[in-house]
Amino acid sequence: MAPAFFIMLALTIAYATLGITPIARGALYGLGPVVLALFAVAVYRLGRSAASTVPEVVIGVVAAVASAATSLGIIAILVLAGCAGLVFFQSRKPGAPVIGAVVGTVPRRALNGVVAERVSSRLCGLGAHPESEQPAGYWGLLPQGRSVHHWRGLTMIAFIQDQVVGQFGWLTPREFIDGLALGQLTPGPVLMIAAYVGYKAAGVAGAAVAATAAFLPSFVIMLIILPVLERVRKLAWMRAVMKGMGPAVIGVLAVSLIRLAPTAVPDLFAIVIFAATLIALMVLRVGVFKLMIAGAVLGVLRSHVPVIRGVNAAGRLITTWTIA
Repeated sequence: MAPAFFIMLALTIAYATLGITPIARGALYGLGPVVLALFAVAVYRLGRSAASTVPEVVIGVVAAVASAATSLGIIAILVLAGCAGLVFFQSRKPGAPVIGAVVGTVPRRALNGVVAERVSSRLCGLGAHPESEQPAGYWGLLPQGRSVHHWRGLTMIAFIQDQVVGQFGWLTPREFIDGLALGQLTPGPVLMIAAYVGYKAAGVAGAAVAATAAFLPSFVIMLIILPVLERVRKLAWMRAVMKGMGPAVIGVLAVSLIRLAPTAVPDLFAIVIFAATLIALMVLRVGVFKLMIAGAVLGVLRSHVPVIRGVNAAGRLITTWTIA
């Protein structure tokens, strides 16, 4: 973890120092649609295996609607999806105590999410975006970093976005996209976003606290549960729960993808980069690093090459005509 942390810290400091320069902004602009395409392809590939039956598709769609249109948090949605898995996929139906114990955790967590949202709104002023809210010192980053250990891989993106962009407003959507792009240049791309968020919120010490809180609990918990992990995974009811949570994760990720899209793909030229990246990934099987280099170069060149400037101008014209 240490090398990846220092790489991400160096990239973040460089971003904070040089991010306003035209070259850096151009490179990050070009990386935005590439990262979004990587995210989209990963969600698609995961979705094919996680939602292969009608009940799984239904769970995924309901989870997406709940994430987009209700105040339920990601934890509550996944718990409910696990309950649905027990109902749909458990051949021997579980007793009422099992379902009751699982469902009983949902109202409290959901209520906590609603209360947190309302308190945030009041602290930031009526109708204001919670961007002005700050963590309570370095250790205010611990709950957010520590919560990350519940998730793996891409699910962390949705969870971190929900917390630091939507709920606390520590980062703008553009800064979050830039963090995803920078994270792709490190050995641990998704996990290193925690260090990026920590630095943006509270400097170097905040980055250290957030990265440690994101990594250490996972490591300790895995050491504790490894002896019984295989035995638990073989239990029928646990397999049913995980089968219900799988499509729910895809639904939540799809909503996160849609929310990131307007920032990552703001104009016609970015849409072209996004589409080209999808083709390169799905058809041509081009490597990720090559695609990121190409996106960054195109982003830098967009204001210097006449053809690219023409595409940007045409995109702005079409957008203006559509709005009018």
